[in-house]
Amino acid sequence: MEKNTNIYKALADFQQECPVIHKGTQGYGYSYADLPAIFEIINPLLKKNGLGFTQLVNGQHIETILFHIESGETINSITDIPQDVILRGQNPYQTLGSAITYIRRYALSSMLGIVTDKDTDAGGEEAKKENKPELPVKWMNEAQFKKAKQSDDEIIEKTLAYYDGKTIHNDNGKEFKASMKKAYKKELQQILIENKKI
Repeated sequence: MEKNTNIYKALADFQQECPVIHKGTQGYGYSYADLPAIFEIINPLLKKNGLGFTQLVNGQHIETILFHIESGETINSITDIPQDVILRGQNPYQTLGSAITYIRRYALSSMLGIVTDKDTDAGGEEAKKENKPELPVKWMNEAQFKKAKQSDDEIIEKTLAYYDGKTIHNDNGKEFKASMKKAYKKELQQILIENKKI
C-alpha cells in the first residue's frame, strides 16, 4: 500500500480551493499576507479537507507538520532560524521574533503550495554589519571577586550581569565591555545555587 495517499489527496483538494492570499501588508519594498490573514483563509479549507498543522520551535529550527486527521499521515519540514542577523531598529529579541514569524509564514506557505506574497525574494532589509573595532574589556580583579563573594544574592546577580562580557558600558563617553574569569563566574553562580537551597 502506498504511504501518505490520504494526506496527498487531501492536500491536492485543498490546493484546488485555496485562493491567492495577498492582503498588502507592507515589508521592505514588498507586500505580503501576514499570518492572521493566512489563517483566516486556510483554516476553514484545511478543516474541510481533514487537514491540520502545527509549527514547533526546536532549538535553532522550526518544524512544520501537516497532518491528516483521519489517517494520522503527516508531512514534515524543518527550516533553520537564521542566526546573527541584525535588522534596523530592532533589538536581538525583536529580530528573533521577526525571523520566527517570517519562517513560519514561508514554511507553511511552501508546504501547502500557496501564494502569500507579491514579487518578493527575501523581505527583510538586513542592516549592514559595520566592521567596528573591538571594544576594550574591563576584567574583574581578585579584590572585586572577593567582595562579590561576600555580597548578598541581589548584588551577586547584578555583578554577573555587569561582567557578562556582552553588555556595552559607558564611562565618560568611552565604551567598554566587562568580563570575568570563567572560574569566578562559576563560583558566583554556585553561591547563588547553594543559597537558594537553604
